[in-house]
Amino acid sequence: MELPTACTLCPRACGADRAAGQTGYCGAGDTLLAARAALHHWEEPCLAGDPETGPGSGTVFFSHCALRCGYCQNWPISQGGVGRPVSTERLAEIFLGLQEKGAKNLDLVTATQWLPWVLPALDAARARGLALPVVYNTGGYETVGTVQRLAPYVDVWLTDWKYADPALAERLSAAADYPAVCEAALRQMLIQTGAPVYDADGFLQKGVLVRVLVLPGHADDAVAVLERLAALRRQTGVPLLLSLMRQFTPFYRAAELGLGRRVTSYEYRKAVDAAVRLGLCDGYTQEKSSAREEYTPPFDFEGL
Repeated sequence: MELPTACTLCPRACGADRAAGQTGYCGAGDTLLAARAALHHWEEPCLAGDPETGPGSGTVFFSHCALRCGYCQNWPISQGGVGRPVSTERLAEIFLGLQEKGAKNLDLVTATQWLPWVLPALDAARARGLALPVVYNTGGYETVGTVQRLAPYVDVWLTDWKYADPALAERLSAAADYPAVCEAALRQMLIQTGAPVYDADGFLQKGVLVRVLVLPGHADDAVAVLERLAALRRQTGVPLLLSLMRQFTPFYRAAELGLGRRVTSYEYRKAVDAAVRLGLCDGYTQEKSSAREEYTPPFDFEGL
């Protein structure tokens, strides 16, 4: 996959000539940047195991992002520019190294802007023995074409569905088209990936896991997302996993966007009740204690 001369890797389709060194809307240019590659113990149990004793996911955190969420917990790398240059050859070595450390999967976090490096690195690592399921950890803002392009590479889609309301998506992530784009991408993920498949130890090998983060003051929008998710499941006939999250912590510009507090028990219960009513019972909920900063690892270039 060649470095784009008019980038359309994400729905922004900003047209940046990245081969000539221009940076796209996302901030990515002609050199791949990453911030961490290590075992991560805070993904869902079917991916990482027990947070204290589980093997963990082999997680690679890539720099930059096509979304501009004002409350992003990973904002130093998504919007702050933190990252270290990594070559395709080194990236393949990193993938293999995570497998050697005992990771249950290879977890690629926000990788779309770097696909011209990531795909050949996966090819090279597989040729040298990489056998881990590939988890594509995405904010959900993907084109259908990108999802299709990733069919030979991705085993598990770990995707957000952030908003049902275009106005809220515009205010918090500068992406009014997010609800429509996310739904179309998720439909394609379900169709091409199919129902969840587990190994003998209960670790997910194939399937789609959808994260819905309840935001303070916006429980009604989370319920609307769940309603659309249930409808999509009925339409495709493909089972999926739900991760209904209450871990919101006010990071970055959250306070100025009206998100300067944690989610209340009432707000989260409203979303949980909706999920049960809609039959979205296969997956995970979170305890109140999950709203803590440990979910954000140090972006200290470990493993790079």
